[in-house]
Amino acid sequence: MGAAVGEGRAVPRYLQIAEDIVQQVRTGVLQPGDQVPSEAEMVDRYGVSGGTVRKAMLEIRASGLVETRHGKGSFVKARPPVRHRSSDRFRRSLRQGGKAAYLAESEQSGATAKVSVIHIGPVDAPEAIAQRLGVDVGAKVLARRRLYFRNGTPVETATSYLPWDVVRDIPELFAENSGDGGIYARLEEHGHVFHEFVETLQARPAAKAEASELALSPGATVVHLLRDAVTTSGRVVEVCDTLMAADQFVFEFRIPATD
Repeated sequence: MGAAVGEGRAVPRYLQIAEDIVQQVRTGVLQPGDQVPSEAEMVDRYGVSGGTVRKAMLEIRASGLVETRHGKGSFVKARPPVRHRSSDRFRRSLRQGGKAAYLAESEQSGATAKVSVIHIGPVDAPEAIAQRLGVDVGAKVLARRRLYFRNGTPVETATSYLPWDVVRDIPELFAENSGDGGIYARLEEHGHVFHEFVETLQARPAAKAEASELALSPGATVVHLLRDAVTTSGRVVEVCDTLMAADQFVFEFRIPATD
């Protein structure tokens, strides 16, 4: 492949390689689920160094068309990313219809979702969580930690922290399956009616353990999301600490243009 020229400037070789692979995905030469050529295969095919191939792979992953599985390689995504719609993902009608937010979003994107519960039990509230919940640091809270899968690939971890005085009389929150509509449905059934959900998001490189848990390449980008579930009385009855594989999600926000 000759060097492409645009506006009098040669396109870097790694960008040419990335564009070639992306076009193979878009034109169907590489099908959903197919493995992207390995670094060694690209070095041989394109006659470039490993460093050039690694730079090309950064561009390919940035396209959102492939996913990297730790220790296995990169693969063409089977379906579009899950779309987080801030304006409607926690609608009461979804909970009343028996659908928790992640499962509803995955269904809308045509993906197969699975949730694996890693831990349920009392823990001492970490400082940042205690401040959000309005309890003392080290106070007993209930932690529910889950690992979320999309089409068989781990894409998100989430730990919900709930005040002990809120959960102690709701036995479903101590069960692996909290029932239709998830924990928010159970909380509202017990009088904790929600007024709003406040989320903060930060993108950053994944730590080694985080990348391993989500089957990502070392240093891959993740989105750290913290959510406060606030009731009509103004109390935060849950803080959800979530880590998401950045290439698996699209975030959509609707902001009213009113006074």
